[in-house]
Amino acid sequence: MIADRLFKLAAAACLSLLSGCTLADISPEAIAYAPQGAPNWLEPYLGDADGQISPVVLGRARALHQAKLASGAVRNACYFAMDATRPSLLANGERARRFYMICEDRRLFRAMSSGYGSGRDLPGIADFSNDQQCARNFGNAENSSLTTGGAYTTAEIRDGFKGYHRTASGEDLAFVRSFVQFEGEGATANARPRAIGGHQATLIRAQCRRASPGDPHADADGFVAFGKLVDYSAGRSNGCTSWSAADDEIIVSTVRNDPATVYIYPEAGDIEAVSRAVSAGRSPADAGTYWNSQCLAAIGKPRFWSAESLEPLIRRYEASRPQRSVRPLPICE
Repeated sequence: MIADRLFKLAAAACLSLLSGCTLADISPEAIAYAPQGAPNWLEPYLGDADGQISPVVLGRARALHQAKLASGAVRNACYFAMDATRPSLLANGERARRFYMICEDRRLFRAMSSGYGSGRDLPGIADFSNDQQCARNFGNAENSSLTTGGAYTTAEIRDGFKGYHRTASGEDLAFVRSFVQFEGEGATANARPRAIGGHQATLIRAQCRRASPGDPHADADGFVAFGKLVDYSAGRSNGCTSWSAADDEIIVSTVRNDPATVYIYPEAGDIEAVSRAVSAGRSPADAGTYWNSQCLAAIGKPRFWSAESLEPLIRRYEASRPQRSVRPLPICE
């Protein structure tokens, strides 16, 4: 039975987390969100292959969804999950899938690509940057550009103009990107001040500004940015989840005016448990926890940077940098 399989994995993970950790080190979600009776149609989607979801990730995401439904915090029949321990690219160069949309009423399971936090390298102070393929560093400090695992709920959606770009046919199009704000709790409670949410993994690399009086997108001086449209759906973000254009359309339409839960793995307790297992020469599975094996081999062992430890270092670094003057973009020729 799928329920038995999920429960055993979750129980083992919880026991591993509790050994050597205090309750303060482990979020309430990691303990309380035990999987309960996932439907059998999800069985083929459970696993570590691309397009599948790891049982512990599904269990926690599903339990978060059910808890928020029961409390009345959400009514959306769909819920989302992300496994940030998985790689960005497959061996064939295609984008790997680690963001999930599950709608049990429709028996819908959709696996998608997503970016994770790039982190930062502060020369002479701290290096908590992440490579493009696998994330090693996680944390919840402001201005860290790190992913924070845990429980979120989608909130308002803000549509923002990013600039104009020229299509292959020679047409100039405005690019407006939707940003789905997340609300967090526990370790993710500062999601709003950190501007953590989800959006399309596309940006305008501005090259110049063009006079466009009367354009609704023009700035106070009557200019609009013009540049190149860049897709970074196989890369990293500033800590947000980021999706391909096609997936973004589906996700945004699902949560617009209808909040849904988002569970991101791993949490701080998971990271600490995996790090201890690696230091002891044990595999995460033997220690009752989970990490994608390909990425664990690439990163050695993961690390969680708490806001309390990292924010003072970031402030020190920012204070040591000379003030930079912001120069306006050149006028388009």
